[in-house]
Amino acid sequence: MEWLHNYVLWSIFCLMTLIWHLRRRNSYRRSKLPPGPRGWPVIGNIFDLGTLPHRGLAALKQKYGPVVWLNLGPVKTMVILSAAAAEELFKNHDLSFADRFTNDTMRSHDFYKSSMALGSYDSYFRTLKRICTIELFSSKRINETALIRQKCVDEMLLWIEKEVEEGASGGIELTKFIFPASFNLIGNLTVSRDLMNPYSEMASEFQTALSGFSECLGSPNISDLFPWLRWLDLQGLRATTDQSLGKAMQIISGFLDDRVKQRQQNEGRAAEHKDFLDVLLDFEGSGKNEPAKLSRHQITIFLMEMFMAGTDTTSATIEWAMCELLQNPESMKKIKAELVRVVGVNNKLLESDIDNLPYLQATIEETLRLHAPVPLVLPRKATKDTDFMGYKVPKDTQVFVNAWAIGRDEENWEDALSFKPERFLGSSIGYKGQNYEFLPFGAGRRICPGIPLSHHMLPLILGSLLHHFDWKLSENVSSEMKIDMRERMGLAAKKLEPLRAVPTRMTTSS
Repeated sequence: MEWLHNYVLWSIFCLMTLIWHLRRRNSYRRSKLPPGPRGWPVIGNIFDLGTLPHRGLAALKQKYGPVVWLNLGPVKTMVILSAAAAEELFKNHDLSFADRFTNDTMRSHDFYKSSMALGSYDSYFRTLKRICTIELFSSKRINETALIRQKCVDEMLLWIEKEVEEGASGGIELTKFIFPASFNLIGNLTVSRDLMNPYSEMASEFQTALSGFSECLGSPNISDLFPWLRWLDLQGLRATTDQSLGKAMQIISGFLDDRVKQRQQNEGRAAEHKDFLDVLLDFEGSGKNEPAKLSRHQITIFLMEMFMAGTDTTSATIEWAMCELLQNPESMKKIKAELVRVVGVNNKLLESDIDNLPYLQATIEETLRLHAPVPLVLPRKATKDTDFMGYKVPKDTQVFVNAWAIGRDEENWEDALSFKPERFLGSSIGYKGQNYEFLPFGAGRRICPGIPLSHHMLPLILGSLLHHFDWKLSENVSSEMKIDMRERMGLAAKKLEPLRAVPTRMTTSS
């Protein structure tokens, strides 16, 4: 029986040697990855995200440094939490991380296949980016559409004036008026018409649909952690996404149907004005990797993205700016004094005035620093194994850049959590992707192409609201109370409770 005893000992020795080798190999692999918290078996670090992932991830920097590694179920994830790490990513490894990580909700209605923002970095993406850059966001087009922006803002002021005349003593929900004004602006740029007002059923339906879609996209999803459970949709996120996205697409499809019918009726006659929708319908690919034509589904998704980018984030940014100003009366006084000095008490704010309003522009920038429109820049994906800051980042790793955390980093910003527009006066720091401590619109190849339009829209809307009206909190909020600044998470971080403020017509302004 001695042979059996020796066999058992030899087997135990081999097993322990194998375990030691595997542990050593895993330890070596782990040592080549960025540092991060140990995760739970199977689910990994899902609990480290918290209910507001941009805040939960920001808290990891103090212990693990500017680059953090997480395992979200089977999904390998790297998080960028400092300006230096963001600069390394965007300047030296942009192409290696230019692809998008696709989650389950992005697959709803095949959205990701036709999306510019959420789709792959390929020839289709470059085609869409070229179209919108030339037809919507070029300097020529921006200058040509100044009167459209003015008209939409003037309509917004009239809507609010109507509320004042009817006695809005309890305050108004500000986004109820900013959202349709922004929507009409994009509507005029893309399909040459106003599309809604604050009192229309469609305004409420579309805003609800977009918000639902955005919140689902930004929510941690069990189906992404465990793809084999996707069919169960345990959180109901896919069903909610299907419903919200389907409703938004239905509304956009209605605009497309109207245009197709109009073109059929006018067949044989040249259009007096060719707008963005006509450009999409008439598109014919010239390159070998370009689509020959854009399908109805592709046009619908592309238009919807234009509306999402131009309405959801705009209304959220203006709302946050008003919250900060109402809580910082000295900043409110400075911006209103600047408006009176430059524009005049009896004059309307024009877009041509904005270059002479540095405090207004600084207020927008400070709002974007504290309240990045998309706190976690849309997730990228490593296209290959990459050496990054001394770490070995495997192919297909999901990458988050936490713009919210970087904008509040004490290493780059003095008194970082305070609202101080003065920090941007005379500063060369801007939000166009070259200053990595300030990334509200991202950077690199996937930077938001709509920055030129935002640069005009945001100060015009905020400045008009402040120059046309005086604002105070509703009567049920005392001056000593703080505004509820809690967030609800989607792609954009919005206020959990919408801001209600009381407008009064300025007696010195017409």
